[in-house]
Amino acid sequence: QLKKLDQAVSAAHTFFVANPQHLQMREDIEKYRRMSGVRSDNFRDLEATPHWEAYEAGVQHYDADEYLQAAARLEESLTEALAALEECRALCEGPWEDEDEEEEEMQPGLYEAIAAHYIQVLKCRQQCVLEIATKPGRISATEDFIPSHLDLLQFAYDQVGNPALAAECAASYLLFYPTDEPMLEKMKEYRTELGEDTAVVARESIQHYVQRSLMEKKLIYYAVEHLGGTFNDPDLWTPDELIPENLKEKHREDQEKQKQATLDVEEREKRGPLPFEGIAVMMDSRQMNGTQRVVFDRVLTESECKDLLRLTKAAGEAGDGYRARRSPHTPHERFEGLTVLRAMQLAQNGDVDWRDAKLLLQASEKSRKIIESYFTPGKKLHFSFTHLVCRTAVDGEQEGRMDLSHPVHADNCLLDPEGQKCWREPPAYVYRDYSGILYLNDDFQGGGLFFTEMDTVTVTAEVRPKCGRLVAFSSGKENPHGVWAVSRGRRCAIALWYTHSQEHAEQERVKAEELMEQRAVEQDRPDGEERRGTDHSGRSSSEPPIPNSGARPTSRRQKPGSDRTQHPKELRARDEF
Repeated sequence: QLKKLDQAVSAAHTFFVANPQHLQMREDIEKYRRMSGVRSDNFRDLEATPHWEAYEAGVQHYDADEYLQAAARLEESLTEALAALEECRALCEGPWEDEDEEEEEMQPGLYEAIAAHYIQVLKCRQQCVLEIATKPGRISATEDFIPSHLDLLQFAYDQVGNPALAAECAASYLLFYPTDEPMLEKMKEYRTELGEDTAVVARESIQHYVQRSLMEKKLIYYAVEHLGGTFNDPDLWTPDELIPENLKEKHREDQEKQKQATLDVEEREKRGPLPFEGIAVMMDSRQMNGTQRVVFDRVLTESECKDLLRLTKAAGEAGDGYRARRSPHTPHERFEGLTVLRAMQLAQNGDVDWRDAKLLLQASEKSRKIIESYFTPGKKLHFSFTHLVCRTAVDGEQEGRMDLSHPVHADNCLLDPEGQKCWREPPAYVYRDYSGILYLNDDFQGGGLFFTEMDTVTVTAEVRPKCGRLVAFSSGKENPHGVWAVSRGRRCAIALWYTHSQEHAEQERVKAEELMEQRAVEQDRPDGEERRGTDHSGRSSSEPPIPNSGARPTSRRQKPGSDRTQHPKELRARDEF
């Protein structure tokens, strides 16, 4: 608004880098690219640190097989990263921060205080590698940040025909992982190519980095063993022999848990029997070119789909806050949503048929049992969120449309296509374990589900909606997915998310089931037809519902998408994904 386009473009680009799925900002960026007076260098990340800017540019060159440019930018990134590390380490010096806030009479003696202060500084210095390995705007650090530079550089130099520098990088990498067989094989090749008489040594800066880090770890582990306390080692490459024997047990337990998690995934491939007859597995993970993916057919009958579609009409009139507004994901579609609790409340008010609301509960529970038996037999899946949703193409706004009905994403982590990472941190629903979509119709154009690689571009599988078709998949980074644009008609489905964590079980569903039980009790009473909560429209249960023309009781609603993670058990309306 102030006509300072260069600053506006930089601010927009900075936001978009941290929020690549933000539709409005994406459109603003494209608008700026078309504007005269906007230069390409205006598109800069104001929060970017020098080493991260160089690292991402180097990785992009590397992925594009531009190895000469990749080596130059990765060298720049490594130099800047080590400089940033030194700056972080310097900031660890300072007064002792007593995090435990002990009582005055419990203050340690002089020598204990000196030791505690020194150990605190050492721990802080060790954590600096996480500081420089965390991309601005993110919480989680990139694993093996320094070693990964050397691994990429080794390959890049090898590709451009510089075996001397490639061997130097390989030798430096082996300081972190001395038993890495592929790298040892490469070292043999380099020695043969350079000649056995040629000395190949690791970089001095990396030698200093590793030696200093190992000495600090040794001191910290000694203090933890003899003086108490804890230490979260930030590095994956720490030698096992450096860890004291009595602390190795916990280290082994952590490794066993990780190993068991891998075995659990392998065991799930064996699958349990489906709990209902007549359901067919149309595609499994292998046919869908991925892992933890499956498509079932005949989960619902045509009649059941029609009954649930009748219920979707209430979503546009009195749903959970969208009321056929423009979709939160695209301006070219309208979005209608209905939660299980809102469906029950509408049935209680006589606005929808009780049987239709009950069917929503039953269909989602049937889907839960199918997904649980297929993916996690013997391990309970709880509902995380259930949403009856419809997406309708806006007439007159489909010509030349280029966007998606829903951008590519993962359900429990923040997808970062450029960094090939998925950050499992808020605002993502990190507690979600499995996802499902139960389709209700196919009389529309577009709207299919598709899976991609981590780059969000390479499509690996597609699923065409139809009545009674259930697609299910694990919610993590292994299953990025999106929805093609709905270009004509109205696409309706029940969106389902599940969690192994009972703490994050859907509370709205509990209340909806209570209302259903209350309805059943009232129907059993002799005077049930006169009690509040029965169908007081005067129609028989077999007749279609008659909309209530009177004023409906207002309900307290939250803004869609607000306060998603701080209070997971609070009742709120949320969008489909």
